[in-house]
Amino acid sequence: MKKIIFTVMLTGFLMAGCEGLRFAPSENQKQNAWLHSRTTTIASDTARDENVSEKLKALTRLSDIQSRALTGYYGMPSELPKAYTADDILDESNFILADVAISESVQRPDAWQLADSAMELGIALSALLGGIYGTRAVKFLKDAREKSKALKEIIQGNEIFKQLNSENVTEFKDAHKSQSPQTRQIVSAMKS
Repeated sequence: MKKIIFTVMLTGFLMAGCEGLRFAPSENQKQNAWLHSRTTTIASDTARDENVSEKLKALTRLSDIQSRALTGYYGMPSELPKAYTADDILDESNFILADVAISESVQRPDAWQLADSAMELGIALSALLGGIYGTRAVKFLKDAREKSKALKEIIQGNEIFKQLNSENVTEFKDAHKSQSPQTRQIVSAMKS
């Protein structure tokens, strides 16, 4: 019964994917958030001091307030970029920093790595519990980890085969028509 529950939980985890999981903010992302806050503050101050519409003044003031949430969420960087004036902020290095922060922000953990890490944690906890159930759980989790690794290798090999043999993709798909809907769903989730 415990095996079934674990298998269902593992399958659900793998099917859910990693979209909701993110890496902790990097130093570049923290610097970019802080720089954004400084940019909005200077833009708000500039709009207040110059002859602009009340609407633009209100928008820049709101943007300045909203940007504080980003800095609070990301945390303060260990090294603050030079951003005392508009010219400091408009330095080319800050545009590069923004591009790097964007590319880092879209990165997600690999589902295979997460599943393997979860199984390692389960093995460690089971070994810690000890006893007959702990020993059985360790064996079960080690088997599950090996099966997960094998499935990953099969899926990767199939994808390479389809890329190298595009003329045989129809036959390849026909050969897999007998798969159960559950298997298809698991493979589809793992491919993405």
